[in-house]
Amino acid sequence: MNTYYYGKQIYQFSYSKPLYEAIGGTFIVYKNRNWFEYKYYLRGLNKDSNYKSFMNTPPVLVRDYNQLNDIKGILLTHSARKLNTNPKICKTIYLGHGSGDKVFGGKGAYMDSFDYYFLPGPKMREKLIDVGKNIAEERLIKIGNPRFDDVVNGKIQKDDVLDSLGVKDRSKSVVLYAPTWRFGNGTFKRYAYKFASEITKEFNLIIRPHYHDTKRIHKLNLWAKFKGIKNLYFSDSSDLIKADTMLDFVASDIMISDTSSVLYEYLITGKPMIVADVGYSKLHNMPNELNIMNYVDLYHGTEDINKMLTDALALQKFKKDYAEMLPRIFYYNDGKSTQRSVEYIHKLERELL
Repeated sequence: MNTYYYGKQIYQFSYSKPLYEAIGGTFIVYKNRNWFEYKYYLRGLNKDSNYKSFMNTPPVLVRDYNQLNDIKGILLTHSARKLNTNPKICKTIYLGHGSGDKVFGGKGAYMDSFDYYFLPGPKMREKLIDVGKNIAEERLIKIGNPRFDDVVNGKIQKDDVLDSLGVKDRSKSVVLYAPTWRFGNGTFKRYAYKFASEITKEFNLIIRPHYHDTKRIHKLNLWAKFKGIKNLYFSDSSDLIKADTMLDFVASDIMISDTSSVLYEYLITGKPMIVADVGYSKLHNMPNELNIMNYVDLYHGTEDINKMLTDALALQKFKKDYAEMLPRIFYYNDGKSTQRSVEYIHKLERELL
């Protein structure tokens, strides 16, 4: 029995990468151009000794959503689109690609079309309810967030990540700027140059654009070199091996974001956050206890960002709130979410035999 992972863009696979590393399987991508990208960024990740490929990448298929009738096994999907599969030979599991507040693609129209849902936490259940999908309890599987496992289990060391990034001045605190893209009024084009110019005077700055803005890194890097800017580093969200989000989390001391789902995932670190307020309103309606905006300092573009960062690091005023909020957003946080996921996948495989 095989396990498949379906996604539209390479960065989405970061949410199933821990599962693939545990049990292997086959990736399915949406278009041919995604295949080439996949081949480059997942080089060396192949787990099947019987499968030989150029650059030792895992097996990958190119399929449209409507061309999955022959898939036999367990299909985990990161997409909110309906999948045309044969239910007699295939079980589908919605895995998603983030726990943020932005509304599901297609406004959640197909969010009741999957056999099962791997829930990272209570927030995902609330998001389903918010789009009118009251999924039966037996189809909602509480697993937690597998991406947290390496953080919780201490497998990522800060100095190792800083070495990989080439960070030279370890006396300065590290700021992570991780904006979303235009879907969510992402702030990269608004603040990346400003932050690169200002924050680096007092801090190390890692800029991690959303996947759809990674193409802008090269131009920003050339500009920074021309300006003689130091203490600036970049993280390519397309590179799932060398630039996983969790690596940047561990490397940083504080984060600036906007409407990205990283606001909730960063809770695993307990470190302070600043949110660039963009006035974006196309978000899920969440109870106050599931809304991170109640526990952050807001940046509107006119404040002294370095003073805000310094104060946030010194005061740590939301530290207790973050510790209390983490289990309200994510289940377990015990370093065993991948194990739970794998055990349930194997259970479904036995049922299909």
